[in-house]
Amino acid sequence: MPQALSYAVQRQDFDPAAEADRLTAGRTDIGALVQFTGYCRSENGALSALELEHYPGMAEAEMKRIGLEAIERFSLMGLSIIHRFGKIEPGERIVLVSAAAPHRQAAFDGANFVMDFLKTAAPFWKKEHNADGTAGGWVSAKDADDRAMERWTKS
Repeated sequence: MPQALSYAVQRQDFDPAAEADRLTAGRTDIGALVQFTGYCRSENGALSALELEHYPGMAEAEMKRIGLEAIERFSLMGLSIIHRFGKIEPGERIVLVSAAAPHRQAAFDGANFVMDFLKTAAPFWKKEHNADGTAGGWVSAKDADDRAMERWTKS
């Protein structure tokens, strides 16, 4: 049986189908697998790339903390979190969250929970590279991301 939690911060691309197969191989107790794949957008042609940076060691520790909390909170049977760093061009994958559970709602909630906390709590930063060659800036945190995360912390 695969480990309940796997997580990685890596430069190279990932294969969502291979990750789904890894989580579900030989398992007959999993009733749902929900995957979220985040991509780099072109912002209507204005963006040539995003450069993602992270705090090594701390990013992985936060991913582990978030993942373990999601597994416990939603009774997940498997969870995989992969986040890339480096220069990523529009159309390329940035992040993958794969949540396996006995039932669909737990898998959906687990994946949403992980993404909401990755966006707000994990030490990743994005710098834009503009298509016209001008210097881009660092992407600011969004209030909408904070509001999405708050739904998980309200009692």
